[in-house]
This record gives sequence, structure tokens and C-alpha cells, in this order.
Amino acid sequence: MHLVDTCVRSSSIATSEQMPTPDSPTNFDVLVVGSGASGGWAAKRLSEAGLHVAIVEAGRPQSDENFSEHKPVFDLKYRNMAPSIVEKNHPIQAKFDVCNEYTQDWFVNDHDEPYTTPADKPYNWMGRLRITGGRTNVWGRVSLRFSDQDFKSASHDGYGEDWPISYSDIAPYYDIVEKYVGITGMAEGLEHLPDGQFQPPMPLTCQETIFREKVKAKFGRTVTLARSANLTKPINGRGPCHYCGPCERGCVTHSYFNSAFTTVPDALKTGKCKLISNAMVHKVLMDPVTNRARGLLYVDRITKKSHELTARAVILCAQSQESTRILLNSGTREHPNGLANSSGALGHYLTAHVRSGGGSGEFPEISRKHSLAGPNKPVGIYIARFRNLKNDPPYKKFLRGYGYEGESSSNFNWRAPGFGNTFKRSILQSRESFEITGFGEVLPRFDNFVEIDPEKKDIFGIPVLKIHMSDGENERAMIKDMGDSAGEMLEAAGAKNIKTYANPSAPRWALHEAGIARMGADPKKSVLNQFQQTHDVKNVFVMDASGFTTNPCQNPTLTIMALAVRSCDHLMDEMKRQNL
Repeated sequence: MHLVDTCVRSSSIATSEQMPTPDSPTNFDVLVVGSGASGGWAAKRLSEAGLHVAIVEAGRPQSDENFSEHKPVFDLKYRNMAPSIVEKNHPIQAKFDVCNEYTQDWFVNDHDEPYTTPADKPYNWMGRLRITGGRTNVWGRVSLRFSDQDFKSASHDGYGEDWPISYSDIAPYYDIVEKYVGITGMAEGLEHLPDGQFQPPMPLTCQETIFREKVKAKFGRTVTLARSANLTKPINGRGPCHYCGPCERGCVTHSYFNSAFTTVPDALKTGKCKLISNAMVHKVLMDPVTNRARGLLYVDRITKKSHELTARAVILCAQSQESTRILLNSGTREHPNGLANSSGALGHYLTAHVRSGGGSGEFPEISRKHSLAGPNKPVGIYIARFRNLKNDPPYKKFLRGYGYEGESSSNFNWRAPGFGNTFKRSILQSRESFEITGFGEVLPRFDNFVEIDPEKKDIFGIPVLKIHMSDGENERAMIKDMGDSAGEMLEAAGAKNIKTYANPSAPRWALHEAGIARMGADPKKSVLNQFQQTHDVKNVFVMDASGFTTNPCQNPTLTIMALAVRSCDHLMDEMKRQNL
């Protein structure tokens, strides 16, 4: 196994103009579909090892020129005050608040690339980007490790299946990824939320400090700095965060992790990697004699023409639903129900995170002079899971658990009374608030699934997905507890004007979809093995969150990246043994 942190660094950004010509421009060793969290790492790891790689990306190249984190609203045509303009072509994506007048052209046109749902199961498939870097352009950057309790949750509570790996299998790869990405965080010594390789922590605000101390004293629960992919010291040509605020609009100093200006440029710099942009992958092409993939078929988004690529191995990193859509659309006579689907599990066990319970409050005793000029800390707090821990008695209301993400804010007193000088003085009295939102685990269920809609195609002629997703009793009970627990913690911290909520998840789930090409030791129950290699076709891998056996309450991206590095090392070992 390869455990060397191969780190050819670059502070440039992935653009078509910087795309070097590989030694072998038409015959590749590996095709990587997607350039996001896992695709970027796969391309970097493999090309730095000397393999010829093509990144086949559905979106256009990204550039620093597209970043607008320092652009004020008064420079926008509509001052970001005309949501109907964004909603015209992005009725679903605009429900995700980072799809706005600044960034709308990074996202899919929902009319051109639709999906369907049953009438009684609405589902907002948000965060669908068509630009190099994918979701890492706009992600929330919370980077948390899974624990052995997460990987072996079925052994703990009897529900579902264990992952075919343990924490010790992935821990060295967490280290590699964290050292390269740059994670600000605080060590807490929790077994169920393992510490990592942290950069110095960003400071907590007054509200966050009070909340942390009071919640620990009252309940023994851990409130910590959200472990986030924002730099606090420079690495690899990237500068530390300067607290300008809107990370989802890009970062010219490359202070947060975005594969478009980290892993992808590193891969291109080797001269062994080619970035093929605007390429909508349609299917994996098979050799029926050898039962091996021979390449990919894609549609050029600009010309609408089809093209083929060939390689020794194919890695799907397109995002869970997109990678599964490709496999389902790749059926052959030998694989009639979709590629790598002899188990019948492909497309099933769809999970996301429930995030519809939480609360907010104000801290009137804290007062400071507020300024529109910031600084704006991009990182809030994280409340570690406290239900159904390994050494505690089971919580009777539901299985598994949830954590909270939270943030504080300071604002002018826009509702100040009076007029004239009295009003001017009152409006400057700051309002210090604090809010927390629960992120809970969804139990994998066979009846949460995606399938190909036989009656609908996108603008490129590719059959689209039909998504079937709903809350179960476990999720409903968990969401209620999120609201109740948020209220009790805010009260314990001394917050005023407390408001709590506990709403159904549908149709707006968190954007952490996973599990629909699940990994497992038994090929009759799973799609992938522990190295995210399909059981049925040995040279096809799926390295995004599709392979998650469960979807723990921690954010998934750090684990996606660590698993991709581990799986790429296995792929290279298999190539050396001539197994691929």
C-alpha cells in the first residue's frame, strides 16, 4: 500500500489554458469522471505516481476571474435583490442560498438538466455544479473524521450493515488529506469525533465561548470550533484566511480548499494529466469478452456531439446521484439492470442528512460597536454528537445520532425605535445572536432510491434520474429532539428570545447524499468492495460518497477524500500486479 504523501504543489488554478499535453494524449491509464473532492484527489494521486490520467469534467474551467468574494452588492446588476432572475433558470438550485447573482452561472440550468420525483415525495436536488472543482467551490468546508462507532454502527445497535473497513484502515489517509488541505480545529480527545492534523484554531466569538462553557458545565456536551478547511497559516503557496466572509463566492488567496486551485492544478502540473471540460459522461463502455470497462462515452456540452475515451481503468467521482446515473445508464446484455448491479443494490439505500431541527437566540448582555466592514469569520462551532454513544445506555427515541453546526452574528439594531438622533444612536446598538442547526444521520433504507426515468431525458439526450426519498420514523423522532435539545442548550447558555424549530426534511435535505452504490464485504448485498472497486467489473471504481455503507452525522467530504486516496493506492497496486 502507498502511504507516501506525494505533494507536488501548485497555487495556480485549473483552466483550459494551463492544460499540459500528456505524454500519451489519446491512450490513458485512468479516466476520472468529475473534478471535485474525490476526482481532484484521484487525479493528483495517480498522475503524481506517473500514470496518464484524464479528468472528464461536465463543467467549464474555473478561474480566479470568476471569484467575487470582494465584490460589493452595489456592483451587481440587480444588487442580489431579484431572486426571480436567478430562479428563472435555476428554480431548484436557487433554493440553495449560495446559488445567487454572484454564482448562478456555476450551477446547472434546471430546465436543461432535470430530474423527476414521485408526486408525494418532493426532493430538492441542490448543489449541482457545472464547473471545475464541483461542489468544493461552494461547500461549507466542515471537515470531520468518522469514528469506529460510525464504521461499525450495525455491530453497535443492530441496524443495517457495518462498513468493510475500520477507523485504523483510513486514519493514515485522513492524516495525508488534512496536512494538504489545511484544517483549522481544536483537539478535544473524543473517541466518537477523532482529532486530526489541525492548523491553529480560529478564535471563538463571545457568544460561542459562553455557549461552549455553559453547555459543557450543564450537560457535559462538547462544543468546539467547527473543524473547517480554511487556512490559518500559509501552505503550498496558499495564503491564510483574511476574514472577508463569503467563501462560497471563491477565494483569490486560495485560503479555503477548492480542488480547482489545489489538487487539479497539481495533477495538471505533472504533465501526465489532461482536463477535458464540458464533457457530460453518458456511460461506461464495456468489452463483453473480458468483462472489463474499455472507456467512456460523453456528450460535449457545447457541440452536443458524442465522443469516446479509452483507458485501463475508470473512476467515477461525479457526485453520488450522478455517478449512479452513469452506472444505471451503462447497462448491457451482460449487465441488464445497470453496470455493477448484480446485487440489485445499485441506486438503493439513498441517504442524506436531516438538517431541519435547531434554534436561535440573542445575547443582549454582549454589546459592541458593529461595522459593515467586518471582519467576517468563516467558521462557526460544532456540537459533537451526544446521543447513543458507545458507553452510554441507548437513547429510547431513535437510533444513531446528530451533531450541530452553529454560528454567531453581530448586526445593527435595524428595528430600533424613534427617529432622528435617537434612532441613529439606537440603531448602532449591536444585536449579538447565535444559532445552531442539527445534522442527523438518516438510516439506510432500501425504499429510498434512485432509478432511471424511462420517459425523461436531459438536453443532451441522456436519461435522467427519478429520486424517491422520504423521512422515516427514526428521522422524524431525531428532528424533534434536535429542536428540543437546541432550546435547552440555548437556555442554559443564557440566550434570550429563543426560537426553536423541528420541521420535516422533505423537500430540502442537506446536500450530503450518499450510499447508492454501497460498499460491503458481501457482493450479494453491495456494489463496491472496501477499495470502492465494483464487485462485478474489476476496473471500474466509484470514489465519491456513493460507496458509503452508512452516512454518519458528520459531514462527509473529508472521508470522501481520504477514501479516494486509499482506493487510488489500491488501484496502483492492482495495476502493478497486472490485475487491471
